[in-house]
Amino acid sequence: MINISVVVPVYKEESNIRPFLARMENVFNQMGKSYEIIFALDPSPDRTEEIILEEINRNPKIKLMVFSRRFGQPAATMAGIFACTGETCVVIDVDLQDQPELIEQMYVKLKEGYEVVYAMRRKRKGETLIKRWIAHVAYALINRLSDVQIPRNTGDFRIMTRRVIEELRRLNESHGFLRGLVAYVGFKQTFIEYDRDERYAGKGNYNRLTGSFKIGLNGLIGFSSRPLFMMSIAGFVLAGLSFLLGAWYVVQKLIGFNLTGGLSTTVLVVSFFAGVQLLGLGLIGEYVGRIYDEVKRRPMYIVDRQVNFGNKK
Repeated sequence: MINISVVVPVYKEESNIRPFLARMENVFNQMGKSYEIIFALDPSPDRTEEIILEEINRNPKIKLMVFSRRFGQPAATMAGIFACTGETCVVIDVDLQDQPELIEQMYVKLKEGYEVVYAMRRKRKGETLIKRWIAHVAYALINRLSDVQIPRNTGDFRIMTRRVIEELRRLNESHGFLRGLVAYVGFKQTFIEYDRDERYAGKGNYNRLTGSFKIGLNGLIGFSSRPLFMMSIAGFVLAGLSFLLGAWYVVQKLIGFNLTGGLSTTVLVVSFFAGVQLLGLGLIGEYVGRIYDEVKRRPMYIVDRQVNFGNKK
């Protein structure tokens, strides 16, 4: 069996493929371990696929999965994990923000008896203050409200054993939030710290403002039902306040005073409660949408073709 499988989700990364492979191959040459590199490609309008095919001709240890359409990075990552054949599996992005040279350190750590070793970021070079703040708030909320603890300042960059891969396969969820799923699986896990670099070339495919928020919402909704409970508590409290406000109006009427303006107060109260109701409906809608996706049982991804996977076409 291959020692290490490397799963690399890619989309519009033509400038990063060859620099990434040069550093990755150098790492494995120094480690002396057998390996495979699986590119999980959402169909790209640039030359990403063409360059990968050229590299496959040069190095038969490189493999390619191409999906029928763009399913997104989480689905591409899970597809690569499920297709890998190694004793261990590394997930890493191709943009070289996460250094391939850390894999050797992570592999050594894994051999100490851990099932998962993830990389924790000390610094985030090239990221805006707003993005770092959103990421901080998102992880704080997830860990406060979620049923599982997801390590802060981490991404998908990690190495895991075959045992963890098989447990991930059993979960069979359509929303592939990897860092949450790995935390849910459990087992003995640890981390290494590193300073994350800037992208080698090109621009990221995530929206700088909403990307982190969407990931955080995915983790919160996917791994906790406490927001629904919190909305129930908020509804109970607000209903109590409404009752007290109504009682206050009755008291004013009975004692003959009219201290509270009618129209402005009515508009304020109606607007406030309308906002709370819309917030509650939106939250419920997120959960119902997840239920709808899971009930349909549609596949997380559809593979168009596979290159260099032995007998697989």
